[in-house]
Amino acid sequence: MSQLSDTLWQAFVVFLRVSALVSLLPAFGERSIPTRVKLGISIAFTLIILPAISAISFETSLLTVVRLVGTEVLIGFALGIGLRLFVLALQTAGSIAAQSTSLSQLLGGASVDPVPAMGYLLTLAGLTLAVIMGLHVRAAQFLIHSYTLFPAGLLPGAADISRWGVQQITHSFGLAFALATPFVIASLIYNLALGVINRAMPQLMVAFVGAPAITFAGLFLLFAGTPLILSVWSDALMAFFMNPVGPQP
Repeated sequence: MSQLSDTLWQAFVVFLRVSALVSLLPAFGERSIPTRVKLGISIAFTLIILPAISAISFETSLLTVVRLVGTEVLIGFALGIGLRLFVLALQTAGSIAAQSTSLSQLLGGASVDPVPAMGYLLTLAGLTLAVIMGLHVRAAQFLIHSYTLFPAGLLPGAADISRWGVQQITHSFGLAFALATPFVIASLIYNLALGVINRAMPQLMVAFVGAPAITFAGLFLLFAGTPLILSVWSDALMAFFMNPVGPQP
């Protein structure tokens, strides 16, 4: 009974960090996934990670348990937010691309999050690619190595967490703009050409002539550029799994 009690306490401590991260994990932590399914995923990850980490020694007092709950949940949420920012990067890139190519209202409410169709398509394709590339295996390795980076019960410094959070948010928006760069360049060329034509022929309704052109260009760029966009995004995601605290490429 003593050994069983120690094992259950170890599993409880691991479950705290795992469940917090799974609630924000891409693909597994989406709002469309039922809560009971997320609970089952958290338990499955706990059973995988528990034998792979060293024993956690702590006193089973009320103050220690409260401190462990707060610390482990905070670490899990912080790591989960770092992963969730990659999904936000895809959504932001889709919104920038849709606004640049005048496609922001096309099938705009198709997903749980209010994003244009481009953002929904890129997000769904990115999550599918991540799962195909072994997201569950990467997540399990990521959680195991997190105990080396953040030992159980040791609260990270507030300054370090805030600096790391700002760095990840900056990288997320930089990645989003980099992914949407082809659409922004196409929009710039289109508007410059439209302005020149409008100055040369003021009587011509250039907006009606140019609208189909920019729509076709946006759809063509989406068709041709999605493989490269997802390749860059998946490389950045895997780099975060390998080094969550270092600078991202």
